[in-house]
Parts: sequence; C-alpha cells; structure tokens
Amino acid sequence: MSTTPDLSGNSGYVIPGGEFTRDQRYIATRITADGRDGYPVEAGRYRLVVSRACPWASRAVVVRRLLGLEDALSMAIAGPTHDSRSWTFDLDPGGRDPVLGIERLQEAFFARFPGYERGITVPAIVDVPTGQVVTNDYAQMTLDLETEWTAFQREGAPDLYPEALRDEIHAVDEVVFADVNNGVYRAGFAGSQRAYERAYARLFDRLDWLSERLSTQRYLVGDTITEADVRLFTTLVRFDPVYHGHFKCNRHKLEQMPVLWAYARDLFQTPGFGDTVDFVHIKRHYYEVHRDINPTGIVPAGPLLDGWLTPHGREELGGRPFGDGTPPGPVREHERVPAGHTPLDTGTPG
Repeated sequence: MSTTPDLSGNSGYVIPGGEFTRDQRYIATRITADGRDGYPVEAGRYRLVVSRACPWASRAVVVRRLLGLEDALSMAIAGPTHDSRSWTFDLDPGGRDPVLGIERLQEAFFARFPGYERGITVPAIVDVPTGQVVTNDYAQMTLDLETEWTAFQREGAPDLYPEALRDEIHAVDEVVFADVNNGVYRAGFAGSQRAYERAYARLFDRLDWLSERLSTQRYLVGDTITEADVRLFTTLVRFDPVYHGHFKCNRHKLEQMPVLWAYARDLFQTPGFGDTVDFVHIKRHYYEVHRDINPTGIVPAGPLLDGWLTPHGREELGGRPFGDGTPPGPVREHERVPAGHTPLDTGTPG
C-alpha cells in the first residue's frame, strides 16, 4: 500500500478539520494454486512490484524472502518517491523495469483497467505475459504467498500462518492494523488537533498493550515468527526515523520503549527482516513526498542506526524463530540493500 494521492492531481494527504481515512478498496483478484480467479500460481509468470520505502510493500518483501520464493516470483523495486500518478522505476537503467518494460507502475494498472481511478499502490503483482496488474490487495497477498505458493517455497520454509493459530493471528492483526499500522498515519495526517490527539492516544495505548503482551513471550502469537510479527515489524522499524518526528508520534521513541525496542531488534537481526530494510529510502519517501506536512522536503540526517545491532536478550524468553524450519540463505546479490542504507554493512555512517 502507499499513500498515493488520488489521480485527479490532488497532492495533499491532510483534510483540514478532518480525520485521515484510508482508502481500503483494492483489486481483490487472487493468485491461487487452483487458479480459480484466472491466475494460477506459476513460477516465473508474475512480478512483485514493491518499494522498500513502503511498510505495506515491505511485508511482502519479508515474507517472500523468508519463504524462499525468489526463483518463483521475481521482484521489481521502485524508487522511494512518487508523484500523483504513481511509483516509478527510476532505480533501473533508463528508468524502466527490465522485465515489465514500463516506467511507471500506473501502466500495469491501466493495461488491465483503463482509466483506473483509485490509488496506484504497492505492493502489486503483475502478470508478466500481459503486463497487467493482477492484485494490489496487500493484506491477502502475503497470506496467499504463505498458503497458495507452497509448491515453490524453499525447503525449510517456516510456517508463518499456522492453521491452529490463525484466529489469534487475525485477532492481533485487526487491532494492530487499526491502532498501530494505520494509527501512525491517523496521527500524521490528522486535520485537526482533536483528531490528532485521539489518534495519538489510541496509538500509544496499543503500544503499551503490545509491550505488556511481549514482556512474557518472544513473538506475538505462539512461539515462532508468524504473519503477525511481520505486520508489526514494518511499522516499528520506521518509528524513530519517520513516525516519531514526521507524524508527531512523539510520546516516546521506540528506543525508549524497552520491550518493543528489544522485540524489534530481535526481528531486525533475524535473517529476512533487517536485511530487507532500506532506511535511506524510508526517510526519503516520507519527508520528500508528504509536502503538505513537510513543505521544504528536507530529509533529516538522523537518527543514528547503530543501536539496531545491539544485543536484545529476547532469547531468554525461549521461542524458535523459524519453528521446524530454517533461516533463509544470503540475500541475492541484485536484491541487496545498498551499502550505507542499513547498519548491517560496515559502510553505514554512525
């Protein structure tokens, strides 16, 4: 998902005097093992389009890597910024995705739905033979990668969506989405003091609830990493770089919330999580794109990132990160986060 403005040319995100309401209308087509929507799971047929800046797209990046789907589902990485039309492939030579041959993700949406009027959002999966978008339903997308793409998952892939825990995963996901994943946006894009303060209180009440829950268990649901952890992680990893200042979610920094900070570091240091995070892209997206709340477009130099690699001590709570599975292997060379964009390489300042 992105917070792409509508295609009428409105570049604003804040409605003066109002509350932020996310457009939840997505293309509901699914890619399934039986192909019931006309799009069967096939290795090499589809391309996942993401931006490392976007928390919703980052969920798909993490899940794809944990499950080892790199050979079956290729990935296009858009640049960190966009305009009112869509995300662009400005990171690629000539500004075109080398597989889809397009400059803007918008082209894939229009190829299937001429005049598409809703947000051109990431993550999106595109059918390579036709060049048409299949789906941008980010919430269902990762669940389908976990359950419909099993034939192409790597040996030792973890079960991120255990059948016995699905009801609890969904219950946790529901409140985390409403109060945290979307809660930071409700605070950041609030159009009135009252709307902001309500969103702020709701966010930190939920973070306190999560801190209490995670004080006695290593992961959100069960004793292994699940879909629920992926969904929370992509918000927490952005908290200090952008949400604390840019979105005014400033009761405490993540670093000042001991349980959540240790939990986030535990996941960051787990293969498949931190090695997908690009802090430079994250900061550039929020501070350059949201000009109605940051008119200058100036991107902050901080915060320092070295704390992400400090010991977290969460092993004392037990748990098995990958359950009966194994960690993913090294990141593919062409998908590595650039040096200097992450504390996981020695070239990062600070």
